[in-house]
Amino acid sequence: MAKHSHLTLQERSIICARIAQGASFRQIGAELDKDPGTISKEIRLHRVSVETGSFGCGFNPCIHRRNCTKKFVCVTCIYRGKKCSLCKNCHKNCLDFIEEVCPKLLKPPYICTACKERSKCTLRKFEYHPNYADKIYQQTLGESRQGFSVTPEELERINKIVSPLIKNGQSIHHIWKNNKDILMVSEKTLYNLLNAGAFSATKLDCPRIVRMRPRQKTPAPKVDRHCYDGRTYDDFIQFMVEHPDTPVVQMDSVIGRKGGKVLLTIFFQNCNLLLAFLRDHNTARSVTDIFEDLYSRLGHDDYCKLFPVILTDRGSEFSNPTAIEKDADGHSRSRIFYCNPSAPYQKGGIEVSHELIRRILPKGTSFDSLQQEDIDLMLSHINSYKRDKLNNRSAYQLFSFIYGESILNKLNVRELQPNDIVLSPEIIEKVKTLKGFPTNQEHLCLFC
Repeated sequence: MAKHSHLTLQERSIICARIAQGASFRQIGAELDKDPGTISKEIRLHRVSVETGSFGCGFNPCIHRRNCTKKFVCVTCIYRGKKCSLCKNCHKNCLDFIEEVCPKLLKPPYICTACKERSKCTLRKFEYHPNYADKIYQQTLGESRQGFSVTPEELERINKIVSPLIKNGQSIHHIWKNNKDILMVSEKTLYNLLNAGAFSATKLDCPRIVRMRPRQKTPAPKVDRHCYDGRTYDDFIQFMVEHPDTPVVQMDSVIGRKGGKVLLTIFFQNCNLLLAFLRDHNTARSVTDIFEDLYSRLGHDDYCKLFPVILTDRGSEFSNPTAIEKDADGHSRSRIFYCNPSAPYQKGGIEVSHELIRRILPKGTSFDSLQQEDIDLMLSHINSYKRDKLNNRSAYQLFSFIYGESILNKLNVRELQPNDIVLSPEIIEKVKTLKGFPTNQEHLCLFC
């Protein structure tokens, strides 16, 4: 077989079949003329999680399941009288839940396909599907060819030169022609960086560019083409194994009208608190600016306590992790990791919390008429909402218990009385009639 650099779908199908037959990575590598490490990496990168139980028992990965005496943790147990140790839903609501990971998954073949104990196992399982693996690999390969060949430090240096001149009314061509020796990038690269929102100046500062109609729609480029190096989901899992008590914050975007304002959402896993910040454009620069503002508001100690680990998806707006991980002096303040492509379940907490936002701002709703104080008000209603899975407490109460109420004040989150909570578009309609009120507290008083 001719040796080539990329695995094909046919070779991935052979890998799947041979693992099911019990072949080792060395044997598979010899058959495909590949290094055994290549086979190992392929499996670990593209395996998928499966939540299935065993015969007569539902999926239950809790480490306490054998000795658990709890009852009535979830609705299923309440109505059917089932023991929590036999329930497939209780672990989602139990505050004492700790997931048990099968030790066999930490060594070859890293999946459960050929495991003889699979039919008796109620833990999380992993499988390898050739078609899915090939699809994800092709997507990853395409993403790796996007982005700019400049480092975050180099980008910031260029921004300090270009943005003030753009705001002075100079064109990109004029700036490049007179500063190309210190910019050390092409004129086309400057246009690409501006279009991607990588500069503090925007296209609105360039009247001629604004009048030009884009010729074709292209994917938003990544700021740092190597942003995933050392920050994959497998790296995240390994980091959490080594630092199991580290709080994790999930990050995502909520889109309003296409081309209009968008939300940056932040979800605290340990207490279910949700934050949202309005941005004029869905760019990496807008995300960085929000984290710089949070760092300024909270101070170094509180910021590092709240955001030690951030898990997000692979959107282009999150493609400048270094600017978030480090402060202006280059000191580390956070760690960012990325979910696998097409794997939103890996940050399921924030995906579920978006349902509460969509109750108030349904899909297709434009955010252009909203201001940040309106978003703060919406989040105060959401975070004051008591939930069964939080033991009938609100996210506000849990966050206040863990971190203190003073931090919530800095984040402009307030607590509302249960009967005053509004989780419908009605609240936004009322907000639109109250644009003359300058403070969040006045907004809150109007609805409480």
